[in-house]
Amino acid sequence: MLPRVMKLLIIHISGSENVSPLSKSFRMKHLYDFQLIESVARTGSMRRAAEDMNLTGSALNRRIRRFEEDFGFEIFERLPGGVRLNPAGEMLLHHYRSTRSDLARVRSQVADLAGERRGHVSIACSQALTPYFLPEQIARYRAQHPGVTFAVKVGDRAQAEAQLENFAADLVLVYEPVYLVDFAVIETLPQRVHAILSASDPLAVKPELRLREVLARPCVLPSTQYGVRHLLELGTRKLKRQFDPVVESDSFDLIRHYIQHEQAIGFQIPIGLREPADGSLVFRPIAERDVPVGNLFLGQRQGRTLPVASARFAMQLASVFANAAG
Repeated sequence: MLPRVMKLLIIHISGSENVSPLSKSFRMKHLYDFQLIESVARTGSMRRAAEDMNLTGSALNRRIRRFEEDFGFEIFERLPGGVRLNPAGEMLLHHYRSTRSDLARVRSQVADLAGERRGHVSIACSQALTPYFLPEQIARYRAQHPGVTFAVKVGDRAQAEAQLENFAADLVLVYEPVYLVDFAVIETLPQRVHAILSASDPLAVKPELRLREVLARPCVLPSTQYGVRHLLELGTRKLKRQFDPVVESDSFDLIRHYIQHEQAIGFQIPIGLREPADGSLVFRPIAERDVPVGNLFLGQRQGRTLPVASARFAMQLASVFANAAG
């Protein structure tokens, strides 16, 4: 049987009107403690969390212990190599993040009522969005709503989805998502995998490349956790071949710039590409019969009501996707 405090916590999260231990006064009293708990959960270590929060390890541990006493239930498992949230702790942290997200949404709506277009938009995205697309779209939005600020968190597709899951991001822009759990799709944009070549490369004269052609050449590949690599490997499996990259990296900037030092071939999707002014690089699509077309997903957490600024920015991006696809 679940302890009473856990039952009450479940009732509170599910939206029942029954009395909950996480009352407003409880949350306000322990606001700083919630921040400490989040830091410990993120680092998996009391010592590292204490350093991040500018506390001593003993002071942090005492605060966590006092919180658990007040809460009525332990929230961390103490392990030989650190700590981790137990099920009650995971539920508690989920509640805190959800409440924080709701507060940001209400603040944004109140600012809208007052005629101030203020707010904050947090985005988790793949690297391909950062050189050109997102800077242009954020600047366009802020030109009309200068009171809105942005946070852009870059990672691989699994990391981006995790940011959405734990309320660290309002929106996600990710190429070929891994899970799509609790992921509400707002819009998608098809993106073919493109080869990045030196303009002097013999293959640069072709309008489209076959996968077998690039397999015969030195290749610079993104790491396995990225959607571009996933699609390329689907293609090699059909050919019963595999890549033997000369360089493998989780930096798309490194991949693009390396081509200028060796006549190798890199890969990216077109939303992250612009031909340089000096004409030193060219980009050519890989044939669809060899490598399937991937999709760039714009999404939010399923069932979440976004803050006004985030919702309007999502509408802007969705319009751009729809026009580009059409």
